Amino acid sequence: MKALQWIGSLALIGGLVAGGTSLAAWKKGEIEKSAAAAASQPEPMEVVTMETAQEIEHRRSTTAIGTVLALQSVTLRNELAGTVVRAELTPGKIVEKDTVLVALDVSVEEAELKAQQAQATMTEAMLGRIERLTSSSATSKKDLDQALAERDVALAQMERTKAMIARKVIRAPFKARMGLSDLHPGQYLEEGTVLTTLQGVDAAVHVDFTVTQTVAAGLKEGDTVEVVSVNKDEPVTATIVAIDAKIDPRTRNAGVRAKIADSSKVPPPGASVQVRVPVGAPRKLVAIPVSALRRGPEGDHAFVIGPDKEGKPRAQLRLVQSGAVQGEVVLIEKGLAAGDQVAASGSFKLREGVLVAAAPKAPDGAVPR
Repeated sequence: MKALQWIGSLALIGGLVAGGTSLAAWKKGEIEKSAAAAASQPEPMEVVTMETAQEIEHRRSTTAIGTVLALQSVTLRNELAGTVVRAELTPGKIVEKDTVLVALDVSVEEAELKAQQAQATMTEAMLGRIERLTSSSATSKKDLDQALAERDVALAQMERTKAMIARKVIRAPFKARMGLSDLHPGQYLEEGTVLTTLQGVDAAVHVDFTVTQTVAAGLKEGDTVEVVSVNKDEPVTATIVAIDAKIDPRTRNAGVRAKIADSSKVPPPGASVQVRVPVGAPRKLVAIPVSALRRGPEGDHAFVIGPDKEGKPRAQLRLVQSGAVQGEVVLIEKGLAAGDQVAASGSFKLREGVLVAAAPKAPDGAVPR
């Protein structure tokens, strides 16, 4: 009985071994068929647009906040107290130099001037009589000197009164645009009352800004900066005309003044603008499209497209040190050379060593400088 059980077990084991062998042989055949099929398929290929890395000259810059200033600007005040009899202060109006803007009551001064003119006439006549008497030795030299002094005093009083009248007439010191005002005839003004502001309407304007002492040390008169206003897309070039001789001991900053030749390209005086100030000497850097720069755990990188041993174009991951972004390009400080072919649009699909095909380039697909 035991012999029969032993024989049955051996037969079962033999059947299992035979079945396993057959299954292994079948599986091997299937694997070989799959491998052969895979070998007959073409290698996967990713389609991307390619751009050539270009060398450009770049100078680092820092940004400061500046204020637009008219070349000539003044807050208009009256020197003497008085009552307004005429006010020509229309906000926004452009007035020429020496235009009368405000006139105060000068009736008292004009009356004094008439009296002084009469006094001067009398002293002049008295001086003439004494001069005639002196020539005939009928009077002394002392009388002549006294008459001459009285005449000169009378004339000086007239000039003083004329000056007082002139100071009560406020004129535009230069061609300017008037600011807001709230002044009316009949209004009494204390001495030094603010009447309005005047902003010169010259073709050029100034922009004042501050930079750190380190940046200021690298600037000089004649250097250019870029001014960007809120409502303008394109920067405006300004030329540095003055650098403050003293560093502010509280902020360690230096004041700088630049001049813009065309005032129409910036906001009105008093407006805030951004000023891009160059720092250091120009350097040669490489520019690539922003879409070509990838970021990952290993750092910033780009895929350079180059031929393998068989001449096929493949992607090569290249670690780079990226810099400033200028519009649609990013500057690369290290890791790429001018002339390298990099993957731009579609670079997110790439991996090291993958086969690459170039997609047709758009008409404006060149890397902007």
